[in-house]
Amino acid sequence: MKYMNRVLVSGLLLFTFSCKEGINEVSDNEHPIYLDASVSVEERIEDLMSRMTLEDKVYQMCQYVGLEHMKHAENNITAADLEKNDALGFYPGMLSKDVAELTKEGKIGSFLHVVTPEEANALQKLAQEAPLKIPLLIGIDAIHGNGLVSGSTIYPSPISQAATFDDNLIKEGSRQTALEMRANGMHWSFTPNIDVLRDPRWGRTGETFGEDPYLVGNMGIATIKGLQSDDFTGDDSVITCAKHLIAGSSSINGLNASPTDVSKRTLFEIFLPPYRRAVQEANVFSIMAAHNEVAGMPGHMDKFMMNDLMRDRWGFKGFYVSDWNDISRIAIWHHVAKDFKQAIEFSVNAGMDMNMHGPVFDTLLIELVNEGKVDKSRVEYACRKILEAKFKLGLFENPFVDVEKAKAINFSETHQKIALEQARRSIVLQTNKDHFLPLSANGKGKTIFITGPNANNQTTLGDWVSPQPEDNIITMLEGVTALGEKKGYRIDYFDSGDRSKEITEANIEKAAQMAKQADICVLALGENSFRHDWKRKTTGENIDRATLRLSGNQMKLTDKILEQGKPVIIVYVSGSPIAEPWLEQRASAVVNTWESGAFAGQATAEVIFGVVNPSGKLPLTIPRSVGQLQMVYNHKPTAYIHKYNTEKKVPLHPFGFGLSYTTFEFSKPSLSKETFSGIDDNITVSVNVVNTGEIAGEEVVQLYIRDNISSFTRPVKELKGYKRVALEPGESKTVTIDITTESLAMYDHDYNFIVEPGDFTIMTGNSSRDKDLKTAIVSVKEAIVIDKNK
Repeated sequence: MKYMNRVLVSGLLLFTFSCKEGINEVSDNEHPIYLDASVSVEERIEDLMSRMTLEDKVYQMCQYVGLEHMKHAENNITAADLEKNDALGFYPGMLSKDVAELTKEGKIGSFLHVVTPEEANALQKLAQEAPLKIPLLIGIDAIHGNGLVSGSTIYPSPISQAATFDDNLIKEGSRQTALEMRANGMHWSFTPNIDVLRDPRWGRTGETFGEDPYLVGNMGIATIKGLQSDDFTGDDSVITCAKHLIAGSSSINGLNASPTDVSKRTLFEIFLPPYRRAVQEANVFSIMAAHNEVAGMPGHMDKFMMNDLMRDRWGFKGFYVSDWNDISRIAIWHHVAKDFKQAIEFSVNAGMDMNMHGPVFDTLLIELVNEGKVDKSRVEYACRKILEAKFKLGLFENPFVDVEKAKAINFSETHQKIALEQARRSIVLQTNKDHFLPLSANGKGKTIFITGPNANNQTTLGDWVSPQPEDNIITMLEGVTALGEKKGYRIDYFDSGDRSKEITEANIEKAAQMAKQADICVLALGENSFRHDWKRKTTGENIDRATLRLSGNQMKLTDKILEQGKPVIIVYVSGSPIAEPWLEQRASAVVNTWESGAFAGQATAEVIFGVVNPSGKLPLTIPRSVGQLQMVYNHKPTAYIHKYNTEKKVPLHPFGFGLSYTTFEFSKPSLSKETFSGIDDNITVSVNVVNTGEIAGEEVVQLYIRDNISSFTRPVKELKGYKRVALEPGESKTVTIDITTESLAMYDHDYNFIVEPGDFTIMTGNSSRDKDLKTAIVSVKEAIVIDKNK
């Protein structure tokens, strides 16, 4: 039918129109079903889509950067910089007013990099001028708090969160982040990053939850459920985005976006489990494809991954979004398409639903559909899912936010408490020579000297954070000073260089002289992933590392301080691991604080002075040098048959490791039974833990499993459970962890998810190190097929 009568109601205004290829005609006798909140979401989607042209539907697949971001980018990078820049973006030949006009015409479905509620409201107001008045879906990289928005609560970065081994604590922080996002006009968080880390040279290590698929999966689920709640319906939840599909954390050279070449079995055993669980256990509603290629197939046109596996086999019900400009990079980077148009054809046909970011995509996709190269059903699916998100989030009822309410919700007292608690539980005590820490509660007459590139700035916040109000942040210096002075210490500070590469020889000499006069020295060392400090970053997105040693002149500074013969406490601030074995041998203590957010200084000081007993555990293996890479705890049996010529083959610190100020004793694991009898069976593992020290503390009980004989090689151990337990001195508690058939499962020759018959070693303890584990045996008598869709 060429002409159709349509009606659109908004407030007191009544619009009627008819449509032929987007040309409108007036009518006034219909109330649109899609604007009726009492009707089901499915009916509203059907009604709205019946009113939309092909062009309208394609526009919903288009995402642009915010207008203020465009203006900033125009002034800071050139058009030639755009191809390799993943942080700033604008559109050559277009001004922000042109993008505003597209919004008023209903030709943009989503924005990103909108960082104020005022701009969010302004854009939504523009969208309300379009004929169909479809609200905008505004996305933002709220990776650990809504960090690109000034005044938000900044929680510890993901690698820091993983070190807590506390799923519920992470879920609660994510719930709070959703509230702050919605208050500021944002609806879609580009998190969690559930890449399983395999190469710590990768600058985005701090964005991940570490090297273990089970821990990554748990933390990813906690993040998704915290942000989305059960169904992301209403005005206090957001949709999430699992990223990046797939294996970008294991590139051939440690560089972001570089090729990955791993086997299908490694994909299924290591990299894909968190994605399957995000879909099947947490209902993640969007997934972002990866910059990289795997075995020659760019992630943005990988039909097997996006469609055959995630949608058809594992039941993904949401939509895909590209990473920054990556559809165009199918042609300009990967050279498997002749131009942007063909790249769009390949990507959308493979399952892509939204382009991040920019113009031309819409025009070319419409041409491809009209030419029969992309089926219209692909556009229908994408549009339907994007509209589903907008309806469920309540944006058709109210796309606007109260700016004053946002100010009250951001950095609220309740949110601050969770951020602080996450920081406390994330800190890992790596070395504590002769029980040097905690420092004495009576510091009268003693001087603590603190220096180092991370001592008094916001590098503790990590990547994906804009500079925050100083009053919201407690630096290392501020934390140590506040608590140290309360305990009678005098605190001296010297700025030896605000960034590692800016530490001068003169400042090193000055710092050494001040250290000589002190009783104790605290060196705040590490790396800098602070997003808006691109020229001085040493890790983070697109700043990868060729070494795991300290950058710049930090070791020169440290050596000079150590020469003074005073006790030295090393405080690491970094999303990436630091491998300095010689330093750890000489230091009195090494405290790994990761990037522990707004309250890093307070939490660190509490650990140093014993107000908090450290309980964080390493979510990754810390090797002795890059020469040991790849080094992971869940390696295959033959990984260490032979030796290195000049290096040990054991890590500096193993996965799951972390010291305490007290000691714990573990019993052998006790099993509720020793044999699995069917698919729904489970066995409860009980471990008695005793605090054998003199102060209260928390321990993380860890459970690992090894398939003793298997049809394909399996890791020497795999984490399959963990629980925190708090104990007073002399107190004992029994910790129980259930193992299911899925805990024992593997993929067979045809990639069915099964449990093979045989014996499995159950290992429990407080790290992945063999000497820290005690064992028991579980048997499976007959093969169990869990689910071919797993």
